Amino acid sequence: MRRFVSAVAVLAIAASVALVGAPASADSIRDREYWLNQYGITTAWNTTKGAGVTIAIIDTGVDGSHPDLQGAVVGGTDVSGVGSSNGQQPVGDSSEHGTMVASLAAGRGHGAGAGVIGSAPAANVLAISIGFGTGTRSSDEQIADAVKWAVDNGASVINMSLTRNSLEWPQSWDDAFLYAFEHDVVVVAAAGNRGSGTTEVGAPATIPGVLVVGGVDRNGKASFDASSQGITIAVSAPSEDLVGAAPGGGYYAWAGTSGATPIVAGIVALVRAAHPELDAGNIINRITATAKSPGVPVPSPIYGYGLVDAAAAVNASVPAVSLSPTAELKDWIHLHRRAAATPPPTPTEPPTSTPSPTPVPQAGPANPLGTLLPTVALLRDVGIPLLVYAVFLALLVVWLVSFIRRVRGSRRT
Repeated sequence: MRRFVSAVAVLAIAASVALVGAPASADSIRDREYWLNQYGITTAWNTTKGAGVTIAIIDTGVDGSHPDLQGAVVGGTDVSGVGSSNGQQPVGDSSEHGTMVASLAAGRGHGAGAGVIGSAPAANVLAISIGFGTGTRSSDEQIADAVKWAVDNGASVINMSLTRNSLEWPQSWDDAFLYAFEHDVVVVAAAGNRGSGTTEVGAPATIPGVLVVGGVDRNGKASFDASSQGITIAVSAPSEDLVGAAPGGGYYAWAGTSGATPIVAGIVALVRAAHPELDAGNIINRITATAKSPGVPVPSPIYGYGLVDAAAAVNASVPAVSLSPTAELKDWIHLHRRAAATPPPTPTEPPTSTPSPTPVPQAGPANPLGTLLPTVALLRDVGIPLLVYAVFLALLVVWLVSFIRRVRGSRRT
């Protein structure tokens, strides 16, 4: 019996991926995908299955030879330095993770209703392998390069089922994510899981403009262990009782927002396919505006705007908005990075007109006779003591004169 091990590193997967029992058999897998009907995915398929949209899976690599992913992986790369050039060799800790994620986004299943089918079974996949705690380069460098590579190779949706476990992110991510937003790419990221030690969302889920996914149980209630919380959460999706494809042809049960995220990424692909005229901001708006109420006021730091609804996101009438992930991130960068780092500009030319300086009154030459009029300070510090001494001396003189007179008068008598 094999067990998945969570990566304890700067970058970690956003899943609790302990194996539950033996690998599931293929003919029971589809029955376990309760979210396909409950979240309107099968209804949305009447309109589109995501054909023509490419989802980049930035993860531990995707085994494209799995029966449920054959034909889905159309390209890939490795940025860890230890994987294969096409991104299909699982690498690092929990190397099965990437294949499981890809299957929930764009798995095709196989045979007559067997295997895992993703939210967007006609979408294409780019497999970009990174190492969680492994590789010849830092995780931060790997992520920045992976995002840019995904954009340059045709992804219009990027799935990131991972967390940095910190609110902050390196400046290299500023450039990478801004590059994605400027190319109209929707980035979908996991909120993380309390069960894996993530008590609040961490980057990339804290980056402005990212579509952040929280997790719920199969009854639509917030998952305690298989989700996290934070004001950046946009929508929620199933994160418990999940099943996914594993490298080599197997299947594993798992839990975590690592699974909720590709479910939503696949729904984003459906919306992009159904509404190719919409930009990333309006795609995200359709996802959040059509979410089902979780029974609490929204937006909520637990549920975001509610439970994702694929059918409504694809088919509902939603007014256009001016939401811009690019503008959101640029504003953040200006406020938190460049405004603090850029010194005030130094003028290279004198101003065209310089106001005349105002004359400052200067003190006249010192009087050789000293100060003619006493100042307040002199009156206080010198005058008062002199007056006291003068009075004392006067009294002493009067007493002496009186004493001398008495002495003389005594002698005469």
